[in-house]
Amino acid sequence: MVPHLVTALTGPINELEQRVLESMPAIERWFRLEWMEHTPPFYTSVDIRNAGYKLAPVDTNLYPGGFNNLTPQMLPLAVQAAMAAIEKICPEAKNLLLIPEKHTRNGFYLQNVQRLMQIFTLAGLNVRLGSLDEGLTAPTDLPLPDGGHLTLEPLLRTPRRLGLKNFDPCTILLNNDLSAGVPEVLKGLHEQYLLPPLHAGWAVRRKTRHFEAYEEVAKKFAKLLGMDPWLINPLFTQCGEVDWNDGSGMDCVQTQVDALLSKIRRKHKEYGINEKPFVVVKADNGTYGMGIMTVRDAKELDEVNRRTKNKMATVKDGQPVTQVIIQEGVPTYERMNDAVAEPVVYMIDRYVVGGFYRVHAARGVDENLNAPGSSFVPLAFADSPQLPRPGERPGASAPNRFYMYGVIGRLAMLAAAYELEATDPDAETFD
Repeated sequence: MVPHLVTALTGPINELEQRVLESMPAIERWFRLEWMEHTPPFYTSVDIRNAGYKLAPVDTNLYPGGFNNLTPQMLPLAVQAAMAAIEKICPEAKNLLLIPEKHTRNGFYLQNVQRLMQIFTLAGLNVRLGSLDEGLTAPTDLPLPDGGHLTLEPLLRTPRRLGLKNFDPCTILLNNDLSAGVPEVLKGLHEQYLLPPLHAGWAVRRKTRHFEAYEEVAKKFAKLLGMDPWLINPLFTQCGEVDWNDGSGMDCVQTQVDALLSKIRRKHKEYGINEKPFVVVKADNGTYGMGIMTVRDAKELDEVNRRTKNKMATVKDGQPVTQVIIQEGVPTYERMNDAVAEPVVYMIDRYVVGGFYRVHAARGVDENLNAPGSSFVPLAFADSPQLPRPGERPGASAPNRFYMYGVIGRLAMLAAAYELEATDPDAETFD
């Protein structure tokens, strides 16, 4: 089913869509050449914003936790992509150990784990679940909303390998983003493939590095298409030493917010855009929609209330926020039943396998939608991302729009590949 959307599909976005469709052979060749040089992350999800005047990724997740929100029709695509990924890494693989988040009582998240197990089982692997919870000492059944259950087992570590009782995997897949740090049990596994690598976790990863890499990718892609990279790239800056509780470092945040708003105003003037610009201040590490605030004027930061400070001071697993990324706010003009919506694209290896709209009836066009109260409507990616319809009027075809979302998602995934190469502790050289 293609969701009914009322979207501002005018001006630059229509021109961008037309240019992307006309350049499809060149775009696909360009991606092929990039993937000859770079290794895609094992799996990725990308939050995209369609402002009508620009289309840009605003967040890239290397431990996606929403596979349950994809349609059953996407399974063949996902299984094929999983097979391709595993064949590249460990062709002789028989066993896959999947390590989920510790808070595994959440029914929706467990359905995501169930879907991942289904994908890799259908790809020809024996899949079992291991827990990073040291308090788990025996196999434990976790009930699923559909009446089934998942069995979570304690990890068994030997000097050089990690597995379960009577289960020795070739590959270990993390669906835990390591926000709380890297557990000892995952260190020093030189005989097995650990995916994603440890430096992809939020203990090491920073959004600033990702968007630096994305800026590089966007410039290359824009040069290929002969367009302004700003149309697909959110401007950003950062502040490195911030304490939300005692207020230190807030002068940096105010100065950078002011400077970034000025840059956005100049771009708006260049394109005749009448939108009031805004920025989004985010924790430079972390996910789950935590540590995020929208700012329209630097003066607003003088009056940040205690509740907002508390919200900004820590992210998942109680990790303190000392670094922030200040990102150009990209409003979303996608609608579903009068609620604000944004597309999220899911990929395994280098392939788009599905996606959904994140919908939030209580949020505005300039607010974070990854918050309690959001709902999810699957995108019909299985039939459409690789099958655009050239020649149709821009904005008239859902498949063409989904193809464009897939291109932006793949650009962000390529940026993640650049980012992981640059931060690889085992690499011989750094960029």
